[in-house]
Amino acid sequence: QLQLTESGGGLVQPGGSLRLSCAASLTPLQDTTIGWFRQAPGKEREEVACMRYRDRATYYRDSVKGRFTISRDNARNAVALQMNNLKPEDTAVYYCAVVRGRLINSNLCNENAYNYWGQGTQVTVSS
Repeated sequence: QLQLTESGGGLVQPGGSLRLSCAASLTPLQDTTIGWFRQAPGKEREEVACMRYRDRATYYRDSVKGRFTISRDNARNAVALQMNNLKPEDTAVYYCAVVRGRLINSNLCNENAYNYWGQGTQVTVSS
């Protein structure tokens, strides 16, 4: 059973940075697709950034392009989400998710395709 553990959330001022990490246990990530999703209070969960682990193909939602970067950490069997220039509207619980196999580009961040989810980590952007 694949288990995901997120870390790195917290409180940060607007314009600040945070780095989230998602570590996977029991299963190497090489043949998976990994995504970061978020859910703000009163809103539906939305995709943030996703990556096909083997070839590093990525997808970002428009509002985070140029600010967020998803990357892999082979040594730790983990995936990171570097978040820069954070805005109050980025406040949410962030979840990492994994699906075995390599999703095609048009489906890279399709939430319904992911079947392993972490417990979530809170990110709050506020002055």
